[in-house]
Amino acid sequence: QVQLVESGGGLVQAGGSLRVSCAVSGRTFSWYAAVGWFRQAPGKEREFVAAIRWSGTYTEYTDSVKGRFTISRDNAEKRVYLQMNSLEPEDTAIYYCVASLRVGALSDKENYNYWGQGTQVTVSS
Repeated sequence: QVQLVESGGGLVQAGGSLRVSCAVSGRTFSWYAAVGWFRQAPGKEREFVAAIRWSGTYTEYTDSVKGRFTISRDNAEKRVYLQMNSLEPEDTAIYYCVASLRVGALSDKENYNYWGQGTQVTVSS
């Protein structure tokens, strides 16, 4: 059974940093074509944040986080990380870890087979 468990969320002031982590279990980690993060703010639709292909050499970010967020994966530890710097109140959301078994559009939520339960990130002004 595949499980994605997020951790590392919390409350931070604007301009601060947080790193959220996702532990992936249930399949050989390298089988995942891509892993990534989506987020959902109150009253808004779930949106793509960042993703990384299995090789770790190709990443994609939504425009609003480029230059501030960095995604990485550790295949040995079966973990995905999202380092978030220069956080803004607009980054406040529940952050969901995702994993896909197929090659497809990284920003398309329909491409992902598995989702975590989410971790809350709150940025105060």
